[in-house]
Amino acid sequence: MSPAPDPVHWQQTLIQQWLRRGWAARLLWPLSLLYRGVFGVRHALYRWHWLARTRLPTPVIVVGNVVAGGAGKTPVVLALVEHLQQRGVAVGVISRGYGRRSTGCLEVTPAHAAQETGDEPALIQRRTGVPVFVAGQRVQAAQALLAACPRTQVIVCDDGLQHLALARDLEIGVFDDRGVGNGWMLPAGPLREPWPRPLDLVLHTGSHPAFDGFLARRSLAPYAVDAQGNRLALADLCAAGARQVLALAAIARPDAFFAMLRAQGVALAQTLALPDHFDFSSFKCNNYKGYRLVCTEKDAVKLWPLDPTALAVPLNCELPEAFWNAFDARLAYLLSSRPAS
Repeated sequence: MSPAPDPVHWQQTLIQQWLRRGWAARLLWPLSLLYRGVFGVRHALYRWHWLARTRLPTPVIVVGNVVAGGAGKTPVVLALVEHLQQRGVAVGVISRGYGRRSTGCLEVTPAHAAQETGDEPALIQRRTGVPVFVAGQRVQAAQALLAACPRTQVIVCDDGLQHLALARDLEIGVFDDRGVGNGWMLPAGPLREPWPRPLDLVLHTGSHPAFDGFLARRSLAPYAVDAQGNRLALADLCAAGARQVLALAAIARPDAFFAMLRAQGVALAQTLALPDHFDFSSFKCNNYKGYRLVCTEKDAVKLWPLDPTALAVPLNCELPEAFWNAFDARLAYLLSSRPAS
């Protein structure tokens, strides 16, 4: 019997195919025209007000991707939320909760398993403590958030550039070094919608931006944390007598996480790349006895119930002062233009 296809391998292969207009992309190009047509009709229905957009009394900031495959959006959301908290702005977050097992609208709390809420919303709530709501329809999540937390001044929508039912006041597009790939729409290329399209602010999380925008600097924290919040310096991971390190990642580009660990001087005895948003229900910790498991924060919220000693390495996202100046100017206008409650 031949081995089952490796989902991570196919995921990475597809991302690579989307970088060029090779035979595979050309074969799928007719389907991308159909996708583009459906998107265009849907967009027109909203533009002509045949489908209604819901505008909330609170400013909505959408942080999202124009391309599929992940570009570092969640660290940007975390940076925005922490910035707003530092400014004393009451902020809440809404999300679809990709990959969650639950249905309907749900407030994300520490009592919920990450599999029920989605890994990214669970991470955002754990790290920031702000109200986080998930729903298939982001309008429903936002309305539930405002009903529960009526003093919320700003709502940050984690993903949702293509969710046209929710009116937004500020759009931030996040790109990595792929840019817009081969420039074709799904499934022949990575684009979720036609490009170019207007965005209020553009952020690049890679080191080689494909077009103008602000450059975010991403780096691993010099420490890792366990489920109880205890810290261990990365330098001590490979100290004499320490267990061998097994790094695992269930993100769009796991190799990037492994490379960042090695750049910090962490010697990896083994790496394990898992499908993006892997829920760990089939993960067997006993298979890795004798290793110290090290993972991303997004993976840790699902791995810790199985192995509280696993270590998560936080990813810091530093945005340039010019970005914050532009963001704060727009934020001040949004807050001043809303009627006082």
